[in-house]
Amino acid sequence: MEDNRIRVGITQGDVNGVGYEVILKTFSEPLMLELCTPIIYGSPKVAAYHRKSLDINASFSIVNSASEAAPNKLSVVNCSDDEVKVEFSKADPEAGKAALDALERAIEEYKQGLIDVIVTAPINKHTIQSETFDFPGHTEYIERKLGNG
Repeated sequence: MEDNRIRVGITQGDVNGVGYEVILKTFSEPLMLELCTPIIYGSPKVAAYHRKSLDINASFSIVNSASEAAPNKLSVVNCSDDEVKVEFSKADPEAGKAALDALERAIEEYKQGLIDVIVTAPINKHTIQSETFDFPGHTEYIERKLGNG
C-alpha cells in the first residue's frame, strides 16, 4: 500500500539556535510521525549533539536523500561534511554556512519532487550572509530560488 503522508522537509536553521530543540521535541511525539514523514536537512552529528545536550528522546535515521526516508521515522539528510562546533546562542559564520547548506539542499530536493513542503527553522540573518546569500532572510532566498522573485 502506498504511503500518502506529506513529506515535510525541515531545514536545521542556525545550529546554535533553537531549531533542533523544536524539531526533535516535536517529533519525539509518536503522533507527529503518523501525520507526516519528516526529513531534516542538516547534520546528523549536530542533531545527535542537540538530542544528548537537551536530553530529548527522539531517534532518527540518517539518509542520503529524502527518497530514502521511511514512514513513521524521523530522517536526517547530511548536507555538509564540514565540522560545525555547536555553541548555543553564539553568532558564528560557520553556523550560517551550515544553515545555508541545509536550505540549498532542501530547495534542490523540493524542486526534484522528493519533498512536498519546506519548513525552515530559525536562522541568524547576519551569519548566513555570503556571496551567494545576499537577502534580508531565507524567505526571500527561497522565493528567488523557486523563480518567484
